[in-house]
Amino acid sequence: MLLTELLHPGILESLAGAGHGARVLLADGHYPASTATGERARTVHLNLAPGLLDVTTVLDVLLRALPVEAAYAMVPPEGQPEPPAIAEYRSMLEPLPVDALGRFAFYDAARSPDLALAVVTADTRTYANLLLTIGVRAEGTLTKP
Repeated sequence: MLLTELLHPGILESLAGAGHGARVLLADGHYPASTATGERARTVHLNLAPGLLDVTTVLDVLLRALPVEAAYAMVPPEGQPEPPAIAEYRSMLEPLPVDALGRFAFYDAARSPDLALAVVTADTRTYANLLLTIGVRAEGTLTKP
């Protein structure tokens, strides 16, 4: 029995095989996951019904399971307001900056061979996509019996 709250077998397997510098995509329900992900990435579909599970919920669990050293949000074209989801991610990831990538630059980054995992959610918010880079576990974070 696992002691972590993250129990999804596919996500656990992908994260266990990923290391420092690997990337994790958290995609909203609008994201073209069949064409805009890296070829080696495992895709996990958590989109049972619209709005049932969003990127924020998945991010909340992942932040307790892995270190994050960089984060990138897909942003709308210049001149459009920043979507509320991005402000939410900035708050959750503080003090880590969340860098902005336009739609096509984001797709290119998610197609990287470093993408280990793509989690497709049922998030109905627009521009709710987030790309994380896995960091290094700090010394002393291993739980000992």
